Amino acid sequence: MTATVTKSRRRFSHAELHQVVELHHRFRTGRPGGVRALLAFADLSGLSMAGCNLAEADLSGATLRGANLSECNLDRTTLFGADLRDADLEDATLIGANLRGASLRGANLTRANLFKADLRNGTIATADMGGNLHMMAIKAGPAELAEARLINANLTDADMSGVIATHTDFTDAVLRGAKLTRANLQNARLAGVNFEGADLSAVNMRGADLEGAVLTGAKTDLADFYGATLKNILTDKPVGKTLDALGMPLDELVGLHLQWVQTGGSKGKPADLTEFDLRKGPSLMRANLTALKAEKATFYGLDLEGAMLQGAKLAGADLRTCRLSAADLRGAQLQGALLNHADLRDANLDPLVIGTERVFPTNLENAQLRCADLRGARLRQAIMRFADLTEANLSNVNLQDTALDGAKMPVRPQRKAS
Repeated sequence: MTATVTKSRRRFSHAELHQVVELHHRFRTGRPGGVRALLAFADLSGLSMAGCNLAEADLSGATLRGANLSECNLDRTTLFGADLRDADLEDATLIGANLRGASLRGANLTRANLFKADLRNGTIATADMGGNLHMMAIKAGPAELAEARLINANLTDADMSGVIATHTDFTDAVLRGAKLTRANLQNARLAGVNFEGADLSAVNMRGADLEGAVLTGAKTDLADFYGATLKNILTDKPVGKTLDALGMPLDELVGLHLQWVQTGGSKGKPADLTEFDLRKGPSLMRANLTALKAEKATFYGLDLEGAMLQGAKLAGADLRTCRLSAADLRGAQLQGALLNHADLRDANLDPLVIGTERVFPTNLENAQLRCADLRGARLRQAIMRFADLTEANLSNVNLQDTALDGAKMPVRPQRKAS
């Protein structure tokens, strides 16, 4: 039989909490008078801690229902069995946090960083018929994320074994290497989620939406996908033509293409990678691929940093998670291309100018750029009609004369280019 803990909760005021946070900051920075925040079983419901640094604090069993923890530093914080229902954790960092048995039902974890967070079984509270939590001895139980929002959250290497996440929104979240054995994700929204290398053994995904999800290297033994939407998922199965069909190594083909570019077509051979799966190919970093033809090709995850792709035909190509920082994409044709989570920092997508009257704008019409990093990119006069830029980072981006009719723009504030 489980014994009830007699210790009562202490309700903290904003002033009292501020003092605790200040002393914890002193403790973290090694200043005199610092004291680690020990807030186990404290009642902090509804309080605002936005932007506070509570890394390595003890919040075991604390009540944080409806609290504002946005942009809060909770790295390695102990939140074992904490009540975080309906809490705002947007942009919070919870790297290595102990969330075993915590209740995050209805919480907002949009863009939260839960790298290596522990969400395994373990609770120290139970709820009565009215939903109120009572102090109990430690017992086994699942962490709960039902109806929570984890849009574009980082759950890389997180341990979510047995977690309950029904009707949860994980859209575009990264769960690389995460452990989800026996988790319940029934009816969850998992569109665009990256499950690369994740353990999905015996996971309940009945009725879940996995459109565009990445499951390469994932373990799916005994996973239940009954009624799930699996449209456009990416697995280890080749997409289109394999590299063997090229007739020569890819780097040799790239060499011939370079020769073709440098001689104006008199020597070498133009590369045609249309509908090829290039995932097992070599790095193309700084490669000269000017005027490359690679429509509907799968580049997923490739290193294309600094690549010269002026005038490249990449309509419908899968460039998700590709490294394209400082790449030259002037005049590239990227209609309907997938660039979700791509690194496009400082990339040049301005128009390609050939002579005084030949100007070719970069075309990203209907392209998907959800969660793409476009900081410092140049997009002057680019065609981005109906492009999806949800959760993209457009800080310091030059959008002069860019066509954005019907485009889905990011909601969070962006810093404009000077």
